[in-house]
Amino acid sequence: MHTQHRPRLQAIFEAGLHRVDPYRMIREHVRLRDGILEIDLEEVHQSLDLHKFEKIFLLGAGKATAPMAQAFEDILGEWISKALIVVKYGHTTPLRRVKTIEAGHPEPDENGVRGAAGLMDLAAEADAQTLIITLISGGGSALLPLPMHYEVQGVKGALSLADKQEVTRALLRSGADITEINCVRKHLSGIKGGRLLQQMAPAQSLNFILSDVVGDDLSSIASGLTTHDPSSYTDARAVFEKYDLLRSIPDSVLNILQLGKNQAIPETLKPGDPVLAHTSNILIGTNRMAMSAAGEKAQSLGYELRLLTTRISGEAREAARLLAGVAADVRSAAMLAAPPVCIISGGEPVVTLSGQGKGGRNQEMALAFLGEIQRNPSLFKGVTFLAASTDGNDGPTDAAGAFASPEILKQADQAGLSIKTSLKNNDSYHFFEAVDALYTTGPTNTNVCDLHILLLD
Repeated sequence: MHTQHRPRLQAIFEAGLHRVDPYRMIREHVRLRDGILEIDLEEVHQSLDLHKFEKIFLLGAGKATAPMAQAFEDILGEWISKALIVVKYGHTTPLRRVKTIEAGHPEPDENGVRGAAGLMDLAAEADAQTLIITLISGGGSALLPLPMHYEVQGVKGALSLADKQEVTRALLRSGADITEINCVRKHLSGIKGGRLLQQMAPAQSLNFILSDVVGDDLSSIASGLTTHDPSSYTDARAVFEKYDLLRSIPDSVLNILQLGKNQAIPETLKPGDPVLAHTSNILIGTNRMAMSAAGEKAQSLGYELRLLTTRISGEAREAARLLAGVAADVRSAAMLAAPPVCIISGGEPVVTLSGQGKGGRNQEMALAFLGEIQRNPSLFKGVTFLAASTDGNDGPTDAAGAFASPEILKQADQAGLSIKTSLKNNDSYHFFEAVDALYTTGPTNTNVCDLHILLLD
């Protein structure tokens, strides 16, 4: 790629990360003055007298929750009575007052079960004189696998962790999007779909949420721990039907979905429930915020800026074709703008797995983009593309994403690499590793979906 493009793309991406740094956001917008907690955000202006509470609990889960907890430790100090958070392995930060449990993501594990049970136990200790501050970010769904337990006509039943792991693997391979996956998770869980909020009642709660969901739907972020859920058991079963998975999931799961459909076991929390009057959900960071900050950095580097959308979804390969088409039109006809231009989009596409390779949605998108360059290299002269996840982990890999450009294509050709074969095997990681085009940040301790950045000179 052009020698100046890689550092510029990284600088643009990192500017977006900086804007949604959870510690910084909370410290800048939440203050404690004489026992009054003040929250001052774009759409939220709220104050709360902490003196009226006998206990203050801090609960949380997600990839970005550790720095959020650190911020509240610094703000509240000795006001915190008890605290517990659950984070992905490695997504930690030193904390003094907050107990941290590290757990598995994207596939749940026993530590996640222990963490989810711990949060429910702590929530059960709360009463009307308790304030609970919850810290929620993307990844919370997988990190809190509390398998449902139920009783119907005196007969008890339960899911196992193995059941949930099997369902998770099937959904991740199917190409289901995060909203569909979380619909299922909510209806197989003892904590999601508002059940944590029900456990916290009658305590008052403030819920600080970092969005990793396209459209910022609160009921889907971490599977809606503290809000109502519009979906149903019937909707969850429909996800399995859509992706032809009914024969791939345990009978115990099908049994729960049928019991739920028959109203033999409780639904998730629904609009109008009295417990919703005790809570306030506060969105502190979004993909749009990261895109805007990234765009400002691009402009400072001399690029004309075009922000496309925060709602890129569907198959990663199809999204790559769309963005490659935009780049080709800018290059050939100056559509949208004339170069030098930076075009940024965001969202969270999916990959339907068919091979046994290694990669993630962003690496797959970059590889498919490279395939479009290969079809007509002359249309992509001076074009460089970066697709990367803001949490620093693209799929089950140590890379955040990957770069694509005509120069990278040339290196791949010289190395004898096949784009077609790598896509067929879902092996984008090893392809880009061989041409030194992976983008590796390490865990970023934030999570607001993905950024896709095009530079055209």
